[in-house]
Amino acid sequence: MANIKSQIKRNRQNERRRVRNKSVRSEMRTRTKTALAAAEADAGTAIEALRAAVKRIDKAAAQGVIHKNQAANRKSRLMRRIAKLGS
Repeated sequence: MANIKSQIKRNRQNERRRVRNKSVRSEMRTRTKTALAAAEADAGTAIEALRAAVKRIDKAAAQGVIHKNQAANRKSRLMRRIAKLGS
């Protein structure tokens, strides 16, 4: 346990950020899985699900939860997997 006042405050801030980041990351993963499942099942909802997943990935990068290059890598992998399922 920290004794220094600034470190105690820093610990509180880090905990709040960790919880917020966890929900953003979880939402991003959920949207990605939904998009993959939709692509496997039916092409009609796949486009909307893909759009929602990409939006969440971009939002996570904008909020600083993930790095912008990591967001680009995730989107690229998702697009390739869905394209492979479609063909």
